[in-house]
Amino acid sequence: MKNYSIVLTFWTRALLLAGLAGVVLGAGLIAYRFYDRPTTLSVAVGSFDGEAARIASIIAARLEATKSTGRLKIVPTDSALDSAKTFAAGKTDLAIVRADVGDLSQARSVALVAKSVLMMLALPGSGVTGIDKMKGHTVGVVGGEINQKIVDALKKEYDLGDKVTFKNLTPADTPRAIKAKEASVFLLVIPLNEKYLSLVRRFFGGAHHSFPALVPIESAGAIADVEGAYESFDIPVGTLRGSPPVPDADLTTLRVGSYLVANKKLDPDTITALTQALVTARNDLVRDQPLLAGLTAPDTDPGAYIPVHPGAAAYYNGTQQSFMDKYGNWIYLTPMVLGALASIFATAWRFLGFRPEPGEATLRSLFALPRRIREVKSEAELAEIENQVDQALDTEMANAIKSENAQDIATLVSLAQRLEDSIHRRRLMLAGPAARPD
Repeated sequence: MKNYSIVLTFWTRALLLAGLAGVVLGAGLIAYRFYDRPTTLSVAVGSFDGEAARIASIIAARLEATKSTGRLKIVPTDSALDSAKTFAAGKTDLAIVRADVGDLSQARSVALVAKSVLMMLALPGSGVTGIDKMKGHTVGVVGGEINQKIVDALKKEYDLGDKVTFKNLTPADTPRAIKAKEASVFLLVIPLNEKYLSLVRRFFGGAHHSFPALVPIESAGAIADVEGAYESFDIPVGTLRGSPPVPDADLTTLRVGSYLVANKKLDPDTITALTQALVTARNDLVRDQPLLAGLTAPDTDPGAYIPVHPGAAAYYNGTQQSFMDKYGNWIYLTPMVLGALASIFATAWRFLGFRPEPGEATLRSLFALPRRIREVKSEAELAEIENQVDQALDTEMANAIKSENAQDIATLVSLAQRLEDSIHRRRLMLAGPAARPD
């Protein structure tokens, strides 16, 4: 019954420790999975033709397929303006916005997505060859509110005031308005790629005789100096084709960038990983998706109109934290943690009831006997100790001889002599002065 009780106690303790170890391991696994799981960031994307959301979805699918640590959740909107409003309201982590649209006070750039160019297209026969000639005419603003800031900049620079009527048009209504000549000049802001240039050609009928004239913005540099979202740009000769080519020489106008922006409060490491994943996905997909050719690094200078996010800057500038920068503390602390775990293991080992080997325990008890012998009060107690010593020494000596360990044998001989001498002296003391030799 006694042995059964001991075994039961051992297994009870073992089960308790196993349960505790399971809880610790489970918590560690959960913590690791939480740390290692992909970070999904929501991004507001919109354009009048839905092309921006389509391209963003392709990139998001690529990030998921390559098991990137940074993932994207697409939140479709109707336009870049709506994307900016959604982002400013804190409803998404990221957005693709135009630099001159919406409240971007919380925005930090991650990537330059594209650059769009202002085109002022005057219908044939309108007589409009420059901004000063637009007075008394109506300008159709394709896209409406999204281009309000650029309209205001033109009004201010050229003192147009109420001398020119600006009429907002949706892209869908533009072909009809052109055909009906509801305006003499049409204002568009588009990327200079074949997809959107073809759209402009379709808007104006595509026939050579119907190609509009491009109106230059001679004061583009002055406007860009005041409005940091813009820059002066020259549209190359023949961009719209035609015969003669339109324009027939490089033509000055304004250009504005569209950016992938992130909330400035987002973790830099998260944005660094996302930026790297985006650049890799762009390189993998650009052959099949030419629109991705415009995805490049934003302006990383401190004075940029939209400051770069620290995480993106770390990637572009090559200042990401090294392995030692990130994990140096862990490397330093690991030996300390392992030492603590070793102590815990030793405590658990003792808790389970494990003790030193019987021989080791016996030797320890024998080495402790001299003090006990000195405190013995009677001959009977001394005789009992002497019998225990004899039995223990016989057993240990037999083990030492069997193992042929000369060092153990010498230790036991020396210990036996010491104990025998201690017992003898104590026996003489218990016998009194009469028993002591002169």
